[in-house]
Amino acid sequence: LAEIGRPSMFAAPAMKRNVVDQIVQASAFLAERRIGALIAVEREIGTRSVQETGTLLDSGVAWGLLTSVFFPHTPLHDGGVIIRGDRIVAAGCVFPLSDKSGLSKALGTRHRAAVGLTEETDAVAIVVSEETGTISTGIKGVLTQGIDAKELKRILNELYREGPIAARSKQA
Repeated sequence: LAEIGRPSMFAAPAMKRNVVDQIVQASAFLAERRIGALIAVEREIGTRSVQETGTLLDSGVAWGLLTSVFFPHTPLHDGGVIIRGDRIVAAGCVFPLSDKSGLSKALGTRHRAAVGLTEETDAVAIVVSEETGTISTGIKGVLTQGIDAKELKRILNELYREGPIAARSKQA
């Protein structure tokens, strides 16, 4: 019941801009260094069961913290991060994997997890590939690969402003 009265992150423009900027900056930093990452931005449907598979944090969204979580050989780097509003609520989370038959066999676990989570919830998933250094998004069970920081920022801003959008080109 406490969650019902909580303001949505999609309703606060200043908070939105800061969160988007922090996510984009972290994603670009990680992509440039080919450090894998999986970040989910919770929307209307909660992810509590997924959060419980990781470590609860309740921290502000900061690019430095996001990049630190995914640094190789740290305890939380293999799992995903969940962001709700302007808070990182959990890290090291195990996301459900998609079993879609149409997904490329070349996709790794992070990409399958991004699709899996977005099949089960309305969260938006951001994946950074450690193999290629590319950024992808998962929205409504559709993976859009090979986007740059500018496109990621546009997608996140559009989602914050208008709610769900259809996944764009370069779908896997």
